[in-house]
Amino acid sequence: MKILFLNGPNLNLLGQREPGVYGSQTLTDIEAAVRARAAQVQVEVDFRQSNLEGELVTWIQSARGTFQAIVLNAAAYTHTSIALRDAISAVGVPTIEIHLSNIYAREEFRHESMIAPVCRGQISGFGAQSYLLGLEAALFIK
Repeated sequence: MKILFLNGPNLNLLGQREPGVYGSQTLTDIEAAVRARAAQVQVEVDFRQSNLEGELVTWIQSARGTFQAIVLNAAAYTHTSIALRDAISAVGVPTIEIHLSNIYAREEFRHESMIAPVCRGQISGFGAQSYLLGLEAALFIK
């Protein structure tokens, strides 16, 4: 099984950006934990980050036929991107939406996810553990 982990804008700043909200771990730290767990369960992961919406769309489109699942932290694009929603819907690769923070306990504009209706499920509010929970959820996708 191959799982694509996609990370949206500003996640490259984890560990230094609002640690009270997002924690002190870097994206590199999170990736290492995901890779360690993936090795234990014998799955392959590809971990990518971009601040560019179009690049994320391209990666989603190219996932068909290569990956059995996508775990996506679309960050701010969660609340604004019809393009990501359409790409997820178009390719048909089961996608799990994840967030470090509980988006429903934050500002009102973060309460709506444009991508949730086309994702298999959503994990929100468990900090870096959200990524490991996303991996575990992806293992159940058939």
